[in-house]
Amino acid sequence: MIFNSDFFSSDVDGQTANHLMEYLQQQNPDVMSRIAQSASQEVKDIIAHNVRGLIGVLPPEDFHVSITTDRENLANLLASAMMTGYFLGQMERRMTLETNLIDSSSLNTDLDLD
Repeated sequence: MIFNSDFFSSDVDGQTANHLMEYLQQQNPDVMSRIAQSASQEVKDIIAHNVRGLIGVLPPEDFHVSITTDRENLANLLASAMMTGYFLGQMERRMTLETNLIDSSSLNTDLDLD
């Protein structure tokens, strides 16, 4: 997954102050890139599937698809993908934690039987 640091450099078009955007703009692009690359392939696949579902997918061998949108709708699509990524990352961490706790509990039970 490639992170484009220019994404955060655009003006917010006179919108109200967005503290998250300001925070993201202050971050080192290398840090942001490492965070983006840390997503598992499973998370990337789900996000790609979600985005394809949002914009529609036709078989490329049968159709030449061109999608046109405005800046606001594209921003909404990107925000949706980012929130999906955050949510999936949190759920992936939760799944790992639960798995580790179950394995640990099972290991403790096995040790108690000895």
